[in-house]
Amino acid sequence: MDTSNLPIRQYAADILAAVEKNDVVVVIGETGSGKTTQLSQILLEAGYGDHGMIGVTQPRRVGAVTVARRVAEERKVELGGEVGYAVRFENRTCSSTKIKYLTDGTLLQECLEDTHLSKYQVVVLDEAHERSLNTDILFGVIKKLLASQDGARCGSAAAAAASWQQQQKQQQVGSSSRSSSKLAAAAAAAAAAAGPQQKRLGVGPIMAVAMPAQHRLKLLVTSATLDGEKFSAYFNDCPVFNVPGRCFPVDVIHSQDDHMQDYAAAAVDTALQIHMQQPPGDILIFLTGQAEIDKAVQRLNSEVCKLPADSAGELLVLPLYAALPPELQLRVFRPAQPGVRRCIVATNVAETSITVEGVVYVIDSGVMKLKSYNAASGMDSLEVTAISRVQAAQRAGRAGRTRPGKCFRLYTRRYFERQMPDTTPPEICRTSLAGAVLGLKALGLPGLDVLSFDFLDPPEQASLCEALRQLYVLDALDVDGGITPTGRAMAALPLEPALARALLEAHKLGCLEEVITVAAMLSAEHVFAAGQGPESRAAANALTNPAPPGSSAAAQAEAGRKLKQLAEECQGDHLLLLRLYQMWAAAGFTRDFVQAHGLELRGMNFARDIRKQLAAVANFGSSHLQQQRPVSASSSQGQQQQQQEGGSKRRRWDEDKGPPLPSPTAGSSLGGSLLRSEGSAGSRGLGLDGRPLSRNGRAVSSPETLEKVRRALTVGFANRIARRMRLHNGYRTCNQKGALAQVHPGSSQLSSDDDGLLPEWLIYHEFVATSRPFLRQVCPTRYEWVEPLLPKLQEVDVQRLSGGKLRAQAAAAAAAAAAADAAAVAEAGQAADGEAGAQKLARRNDDDAVNAARQRYLQRKQAAAAGKKK
Repeated sequence: MDTSNLPIRQYAADILAAVEKNDVVVVIGETGSGKTTQLSQILLEAGYGDHGMIGVTQPRRVGAVTVARRVAEERKVELGGEVGYAVRFENRTCSSTKIKYLTDGTLLQECLEDTHLSKYQVVVLDEAHERSLNTDILFGVIKKLLASQDGARCGSAAAAAASWQQQQKQQQVGSSSRSSSKLAAAAAAAAAAAGPQQKRLGVGPIMAVAMPAQHRLKLLVTSATLDGEKFSAYFNDCPVFNVPGRCFPVDVIHSQDDHMQDYAAAAVDTALQIHMQQPPGDILIFLTGQAEIDKAVQRLNSEVCKLPADSAGELLVLPLYAALPPELQLRVFRPAQPGVRRCIVATNVAETSITVEGVVYVIDSGVMKLKSYNAASGMDSLEVTAISRVQAAQRAGRAGRTRPGKCFRLYTRRYFERQMPDTTPPEICRTSLAGAVLGLKALGLPGLDVLSFDFLDPPEQASLCEALRQLYVLDALDVDGGITPTGRAMAALPLEPALARALLEAHKLGCLEEVITVAAMLSAEHVFAAGQGPESRAAANALTNPAPPGSSAAAQAEAGRKLKQLAEECQGDHLLLLRLYQMWAAAGFTRDFVQAHGLELRGMNFARDIRKQLAAVANFGSSHLQQQRPVSASSSQGQQQQQQEGGSKRRRWDEDKGPPLPSPTAGSSLGGSLLRSEGSAGSRGLGLDGRPLSRNGRAVSSPETLEKVRRALTVGFANRIARRMRLHNGYRTCNQKGALAQVHPGSSQLSSDDDGLLPEWLIYHEFVATSRPFLRQVCPTRYEWVEPLLPKLQEVDVQRLSGGKLRAQAAAAAAAAAAADAAAVAEAGQAADGEAGAQKLARRNDDDAVNAARQRYLQRKQAAAAGKKK
């Protein structure tokens, strides 16, 4: 493909000139402009990859991998060399990588190890309009980093200078001493010209070391649809470039009725009509999620088989969503055989970055799944909601990439113009911020305050305060809001704070390997077939009429019975997931085991890959964890000491810079013992931890070990504890604003007592709202493990955790209110005085006063007349 004709290439010189003069440049490139694939190559060709990598972020894993592969093909290089990518649990880069595509979460994780992003010369935040949580955090972090380039910075200057000089020497290997002298002279001249502009290099703040200006970090913010003025104002009036797209005309067709309730069925019907009536060209359907997409694919295949032989050609239906394995995602980007029309059924992952060649027809359902979080109750809700007009434009643009296309919108023009929202609320305003706050605290940026952090769109302060409270309960913060050694170790793990804290406690209790397995299984999208839990499958397979032996229904029923029996033995979803994985490993990770127990092979393989990476990270940081000895939440004495010495402990940690943090993208050589045991489990009759297998092939985890697992999970999920109501099986969450909920029907079956009551105490992985509030993925726990945690759950001084910011803000607000009250009182007093004067004046001028004055006047007049007579 000839990329020289792409519109962004025509603006390359202007963009490079702006990048040279400014630290931040905003590029709004319309669909088809080539910004995602070409901007990094333009920068590389201009020499920006000579002093550091060009990092390009994507909001999704599939986008980073796909675009990196596309750019590598365009440059005719092997993926993982000059062009690579890094996503969660996967890193395909090397020391010679110049262009690196990565998710925004991966870049944020790298900030923990390299606060100043010294490995990068340019960072491109692509698809900024999606406003993902990590992208919004990166906006503020990089803005603060860029501001620090304009002044002197203090710290380990010797290490920074030595690192920079070593880099220059490596680049000049084989050069003569004369050329080296010229380079040194040029560097000295550039340093003198740079003045106070300093080179950022090394981890931690550095002192005033003048470096060449071309080493300054540059930031490009790009998107197809963006509020350029807003971003320009946020980044100190930076320049904004608008690059037109290369889209062919797209005919937008609105439906006569809104199909917001039956959009999935309407999308399938529309696709069949296009296949039968429209000229050749691939079809792209936008739906909301994996389960919905799988059903649509199944129905489309079924309906096409029913069509008359000569009514239409062959239709190849392919799904596309983020959880799809990479090998299946690649099928979407391979051209179809001649005479075959493709129909891709995708989530909004296909809106941006990913370009599917050959798409001519787009079917826009007008909806998506949007997750929101209520900080007061701690409840998550995942609801189907309307897309924004910005997203509708993005979806329509997918139809005109290769030739004129059509976009069929399953909603009316009136709905689009009058009811559809302009933009989607940023994720930072509708999600839990515990992980984001922990990451900000771990960065250690000087002068950083979470509550007053410079967000592009600040979240509600209640959400930030709730995040501080949760992290304090997990021992990640001390009583003054400073990050603890436990918090730093949690931030280094590529997991949510609850699972990270559980891993640290598991290391202390001696059940790290089991909890790693639980964390991997919880991190997988779906491990049960059709995304259902064990109880849902068991209920679905409880057939009134027994299925014929050997039929698929009978096989499903048998799988449901096995799963239900195992769930009854395990008592809780977490231990059930652990047992399933151990049994699968003992069986040699076979497909037959997955099918026999109603599991999903893709989800299990994904969990296996995650587990390998977590094992590598855990083994890499095992010495650090051993030295750290994280404070147990169950130790009241340790907690009291933390409260008394929290400030001094934090200062000592900052001075020592802390032990080295484990890398989330550690190589395969790390964690060798765990990986070897997993790879050979079953072949030599040993479990994952080397323990022998039982006769039925199950990896043996002793009851004592399982108790340790439950205890470690209790400490990790201290913010997600629920207590059963006294007389029924409803639960109330144990936070400051406890909410009532029930155990989700899809959760594992729990034992009940003689009165039919479930366990009194539970921990839960999710608190969700569907038809009613539910606790999902639950595990029974004990009161003696919960008791030490309850005081921290109920008695949290959020004002102290915020570093006094809330108290200062409250005092300022109180002072302002008092001043306003005083002014109001004074004004009221003046008004009262004026009213009293007016009343006196009114009283002086009433009828009686006038009559009395008349009488006095007449008396004086009569007296004067009498005097004259005399």
